Amino acid sequence: MNSIRSFIVLLIAVLSISEIMTACAGPNAAQCKQERTLDLNACKPVIYQKPPSAECCHRIRVSHAECFCPLMTPKLVKLLNVTKVIGIIEGCGRRVPRHFKCGSITR
Repeated sequence: MNSIRSFIVLLIAVLSISEIMTACAGPNAAQCKQERTLDLNACKPVIYQKPPSAECCHRIRVSHAECFCPLMTPKLVKLLNVTKVIGIIEGCGRRVPRHFKCGSITR
């Protein structure tokens, strides 16, 4: 149970720190829920210290930050290695801008 919780925390962080995609209209609540489910399933190996798969990197690149940023709390951030999370995101080809704020995280 603890490893599942840790995985969810890490994946939410991985996907929420990324830059906000510019779109005319953001996803609605149902679309965000579906997106988070797809992302979690694609990136499960990350919790076991494995590098992200091609599918996980694809999900990181196309995911909407507005679906994940509201979930970031100071309590959640304390559980994360933000430097490692940023490394994973950038390793997948998604830029994380300086001073980007997502929830309670600022880079």
